Amino acid sequence: MVLEKFLKYVAFDTQSDPASESIPSTDKQKLLGQYLVDELQAMGVENAHMDEYGYVYAHLKGNKPEAKTIGFLAHMDTSFDFSGENVKPRIIKDYDGLDIELNPNLYTTVETFPFLSELKGQTLVVTDGTTLLGADDKAGMAEIMTLVDYLMNNEVERGDISICFTPDEEIGRGANMFNYKLFNAEFAYTLDGGPVGSIEYENFNAASAIVNITGKSIHPGDSKNKMINAIQVGMHYNFLLDQNATPEHTEGYEGFIHLHDMVGETASAKLEYIIRDHDAAAFAAKKAEMKRAADFINQSYNAEIIDLTIEDSYYNMANIINEQPYIIRLAEAAIQDAGLDPVSLPIRGGTDGARLTYEGLPTPNLGTGGYNYHGPHEFAVVEQMERSVEIMKNIVKRVGEA
Repeated sequence: MVLEKFLKYVAFDTQSDPASESIPSTDKQKLLGQYLVDELQAMGVENAHMDEYGYVYAHLKGNKPEAKTIGFLAHMDTSFDFSGENVKPRIIKDYDGLDIELNPNLYTTVETFPFLSELKGQTLVVTDGTTLLGADDKAGMAEIMTLVDYLMNNEVERGDISICFTPDEEIGRGANMFNYKLFNAEFAYTLDGGPVGSIEYENFNAASAIVNITGKSIHPGDSKNKMINAIQVGMHYNFLLDQNATPEHTEGYEGFIHLHDMVGETASAKLEYIIRDHDAAAFAAKKAEMKRAADFINQSYNAEIIDLTIEDSYYNMANIINEQPYIIRLAEAAIQDAGLDPVSLPIRGGTDGARLTYEGLPTPNLGTGGYNYHGPHEFAVVEQMERSVEIMKNIVKRVGEA
């Protein structure tokens, strides 16, 4: 059942758009949202609806009023990093653990992804190499919908269950218009992780930075001691930052400053960065480093040619989750009930749950069975998706029995 739902959902192109100011950023996300509403209502969840911002909400009334109300969330949008249009999923049954030919020009290789050999004998859903798959986060969505289908058709002692599918998570806006009062859960889990059995609640502290540079354009033949080349200044600015603290040189708990966009000409230039670190002090130090580099260049030119703006995006939810260990212990027990060993790894990114947690809804992240997100090598493991549904059932059961 979960595979059938997943294949239906990945057929929808739901890429979000960071350049858009609308909510949601793309109307096509609402097409999937309405499909989910219709499916939920067909299951008997009559209160399922989509609001004006593209958020889908549903509430399953429990049969044990004293039990806690818990929630599950996934996001509808896919990454803007790679095409999500006309996805052509291919199912590989009894995978042989070897290189996977996506098309004659592209292979997912064991050399690049060594963990592939551990998946031998399982069922994989892969791309044709021209699009991403959309397992991030349609795997989580399919798993939650499969859970809802089960709960609507089986008598399970439980409290109320709140469901939400959000837009625009991939561009950092998934929690912007979230209705906490309507969702009305004591805590929740996002289904937006990687391998099943993982629990993620240590995410980056995150900020974005924009460096605007004002140069001085003079005819190149008469520019000595006059021209200020904004592009060259931008290159100098970036060189002043720690060149080892970049995404391609870091892993685990190591943070980074990432220059992800640069445009300019002689008269002006703009550099856009993201700043990430799990440690609050190191996060602050990276922002201070960027400020020092700007001050140094401005002093060198004796003019304010660099204007630096830094804006915090979200914070490490571990600071709050650690104060409520029951939520993690519950998930760990549910994973063990499913025959797996829980694994907790730092998230080298963020989820809707980070923002939700800081707004009063503790929301760690659970694995879905998806891998290699945001590109053509993305795939999902069907057996892991099924196990994810089992883990959610165990969470619901344990809360109902408490």
